[in-house]
Amino acid sequence: MNILPIEKQVEIISALCEGVSIRATERLTDTHRDSVMRLGARVGMGCAKLHGALMRNINVSRLEFDEIWQFVGKKRKAVKATDPDTVGDQYTFVALGGTSKAIISYYTGKRTAEAATAFAKDVRARVLGAPEISTDGLNAYPNAIAEAFKSECSHGVVVKVFAAMGGEADAAHRYSPGNVESVEYHDVIGQPRNISTSYVERQNLTVRMQQRRFTRLTNAFSKKFEHHVAAFALYAAHYNFCRVHETLKITPAMQIGVTDHIWSVRQLINAALAGELPKGTGPEFPQNLDRKDTLQTVRHEGQFKGRFTVIRGGKD
Repeated sequence: MNILPIEKQVEIISALCEGVSIRATERLTDTHRDSVMRLGARVGMGCAKLHGALMRNINVSRLEFDEIWQFVGKKRKAVKATDPDTVGDQYTFVALGGTSKAIISYYTGKRTAEAATAFAKDVRARVLGAPEISTDGLNAYPNAIAEAFKSECSHGVVVKVFAAMGGEADAAHRYSPGNVESVEYHDVIGQPRNISTSYVERQNLTVRMQQRRFTRLTNAFSKKFEHHVAAFALYAAHYNFCRVHETLKITPAMQIGVTDHIWSVRQLINAALAGELPKGTGPEFPQNLDRKDTLQTVRHEGQFKGRFTVIRGGKD
């Protein structure tokens, strides 16, 4: 079994975290695309476990929730009744710290009440205290947040009404959002002081720029749900631990106190694959994570519904 040298792994993961496609990474690193995909899946799954272990007991005063859309395998109009729910439209729910800009939690699935509830419960398990939460107008959020947080939060909703677009006159702007006609703010639980989803909406742009599978109007979309989830887990870990935020001047993970330094991509790979955390990372957490070759988890911790076999290594 061939194992890619760590230097080659760093090249590949660095490219994938900067919005490079699988085939472009193949050409840039002189590594077969199958090996690129296998490494990306392995590191992504490891990053999901890493996120599940480290992003706990977080003190955060404000949270912003939003969902980012992408499809897996085929678009909605091509989905058949016999296709599994892992095909077609998929939404990744994201909880972003309003001050730290850290990705606290994420969950990929359909845009349903069940998914929103599972996502909200995962957020509750990760944060301390009674944070202020801002969401968009998704109908599932009020019940999901009330069930997960009870009264230990304040919740506000931003409802934006967009102008309808259609006809030949709007053909040139069919992929642009409509003009905002009105914005309404509603208190759902308590009296939130700052109802806004601006930061998490800006995060959606960062995802589409940094993770190729989320780029619109390309053929880089995920063909398998497992790879789609792993790709976002890789993005989230790189964003939290390796990427210096332009406003904070440090990484989001440093801002919330999970680590005291900027991680290199090599350190991220080592932590994801071998469970070896860099020194100065979460003093309350062990320096070696428990790893299993077979990963079976739930989606909101970057874990997959179902099982699949990870093939280690690849073509040099």
